[in-house]
Amino acid sequence: MGNGEVRVRGLAARAGGWSARHRWAAVGIWVLFVVLAMGLGSAAGRVDVEDSDQLKGETHTAARIIEDAGIDEPASETVLVQARGGALKAMDAEFRDAVTAVVKAVEGTGRVTDVTSPYDTKTISKDGRSALVQFDMRGASDTAGERVEPVLKAVEGVQKDHGSLRIEEIGGASMMKTFDDAFGDDFKKAEYSAVPVALGILLIAFGALVAALLPVALAVTAIMATMGLMGVVSHLQPMSDTANSVMLLVGMAVGVDYCLFYLRREREEREAGRDARTALRIAAATSGRAIVVSGVTVCVAMAGMLFTGLAEFEAMGMASLMVVAVAMVGSVTVLPALLSLLGERVEKGRIPFLRRRRRGGGQDSRFWTAVLRRVLARPVISVTVAAGALLAIAAPALGMKTQQLTLDQEFGDSLPIVQTYNRLNDAFPGGSEPAEVVVRADDINAPEVKSALADFRDRAISSGASRGPVEIRLHDAQNVAFVYVPLVGGSDQDRAGESLDTLRDEVRPATLGRVDGVEAPITGQVAGSKDFNDQLAGAVVPVFAFVVVFAFLLMLLSFRSLTVAVTSIVLNLLSVGAAYGILVAVFQHGWGASLVGAEGVGAIITWLPLFLFVILFGLSMDYHVFVVSRIREARLRGLATKDAIRHGVVTTAGVVTSAAVIMVAVFAIFGTLSMQSMKQMGVGLAAAVLIDATIIRGVLLPAVMALLGERNWYLPRWLHRLPDLTHDEAPQAIAGPAARDGGEPLKV
Repeated sequence: MGNGEVRVRGLAARAGGWSARHRWAAVGIWVLFVVLAMGLGSAAGRVDVEDSDQLKGETHTAARIIEDAGIDEPASETVLVQARGGALKAMDAEFRDAVTAVVKAVEGTGRVTDVTSPYDTKTISKDGRSALVQFDMRGASDTAGERVEPVLKAVEGVQKDHGSLRIEEIGGASMMKTFDDAFGDDFKKAEYSAVPVALGILLIAFGALVAALLPVALAVTAIMATMGLMGVVSHLQPMSDTANSVMLLVGMAVGVDYCLFYLRREREEREAGRDARTALRIAAATSGRAIVVSGVTVCVAMAGMLFTGLAEFEAMGMASLMVVAVAMVGSVTVLPALLSLLGERVEKGRIPFLRRRRRGGGQDSRFWTAVLRRVLARPVISVTVAAGALLAIAAPALGMKTQQLTLDQEFGDSLPIVQTYNRLNDAFPGGSEPAEVVVRADDINAPEVKSALADFRDRAISSGASRGPVEIRLHDAQNVAFVYVPLVGGSDQDRAGESLDTLRDEVRPATLGRVDGVEAPITGQVAGSKDFNDQLAGAVVPVFAFVVVFAFLLMLLSFRSLTVAVTSIVLNLLSVGAAYGILVAVFQHGWGASLVGAEGVGAIITWLPLFLFVILFGLSMDYHVFVVSRIREARLRGLATKDAIRHGVVTTAGVVTSAAVIMVAVFAIFGTLSMQSMKQMGVGLAAAVLIDATIIRGVLLPAVMALLGERNWYLPRWLHRLPDLTHDEAPQAIAGPAARDGGEPLKV
């Protein structure tokens, strides 16, 4: 075989070879696929997750009853009228005048219905200083935020006329409008800024515009195709806006990474003297294979979210899985075709002040060369220090407290409506987010049903679960009643949860539970949070087991090494644990919280730990597969294990660093958002990727492999019957006649 002819086998190699030979066909097929996917998605339309499908348990049952009855619950609003101080009370003439003015003002807008006075509903606080005017917005509840502004202005007008009182509006519609005004574009801006940030880092990494544009173009087209496919798939698995945002994050991360791995290897081979065809074939057989192994592993990790039983998680899992699969296919098909078409033109658009300082494989990694020299010289000390540091970072995670964040935790005191929320909860504990009992009966007006409803109302207060007032709304035509119960505990999630348990376990069985044919699931914000937590807790073990077991099997089959499979799982778990520790330290304990604007949060949002585990376990495999593939490749060429480790880590350091910087930068953007849940997600992802690309891949992995020596490649005899997925890395597939002996890194 001459220098221009290198025999390769395997899926990635064959795909890359075909694409390089049929360049225009490969590009045309990819473009056609993207266009068709977008067209089909547009024609099919996207089916979103419905409220009744969000959760199982009582929350799901209540939503299904409401949906079956065809009842569209309006967006409820409340105006808090409160004395600012002094002796003014609700029964005083000035206070009554203000309440009358509020009722008249909101009715005058023509946008509301069912306005009630606190003097009729007895919604006056115990101290007599606060009262609530309540009403519903006309029209659909999900668009009420678009129609509430005239009502807000009317309330502001009354406030101006009554300076001795605090008159503030809060409710579903007003909160929707406030958050849309304050943060509506926040998330979208972060999404859109991901592309220019990635492009800027790639420009620095490659020093050429065309080379930098290729990874971004691949990621963006993969995301566009997946958006279309989401519309088609949503008819089987409903999607959501959250799933779309997560898909964009993951798609940008893996799309850029995969292209970066492939492109850097192809350029490295060209710089080592290979001709264009040989360089592409070697890149396909090595980086292409690593991309396929990594992509399948990431897809398996994302599939773990399908086992949660939570509609939102299932949507995120399916969307992420699809974008990873699309990016993986694009990387090993259309990318070789584009590189073949461009040839030397991939270096076009040179940035003068970013002239590359290196030529060849490892010279740009002086830092990691120096680090590795020390790591490999003292592997025991390196493992002890690195593992000890990560375990110390992970230690705070043992005391992790998860909960649905309250309004003030999510947004702090940055918005006036958050202060209104706190004042309302202080005056009327639980009044801003009451439990909602959805009662369905054969005849809602039957005497025994009405008697049970009255008993429930009385016992809810006498049991200590509520201080009242308990409101009952009948829908005679549908034989449904809504019972609104303010929970003692208010915004204190733990105390409110205890009140909810009292309603569910004591009050309901003793009243409504005694009437035949009556269903009475209890829903609401606190109930939804509890049901979500219970379901999520039940999903942790199966999701964890699925992801770990299948990732282990994939690594075992891909590297035919029991040792590599075990160490990859352990190192990934260590990386995830460190990310958990940082989250708890910053957002729960407040260490350094001021640096990221997270003071006073005190908890981790419920869904984040499982979400982070799945995402990070998948993304960590990117680097692990890429680095270990390069180490194994060098070992198969005849290098000693320690030399192979040095070669593998040093030659991949540049691309892993570039890929990690892009991921950290993109995720860090979300860490700058105002919502604490998004901030936690961004900080957690960025910290984990940074740890993974530095301490794990640069220190712990090479030190552990150096200690294990030849045992890295151990495969018990009874496992030799397993399918062999390593044929892409056969020595003849990657070594040319120019290879040299002697232990120094070989330029292949």
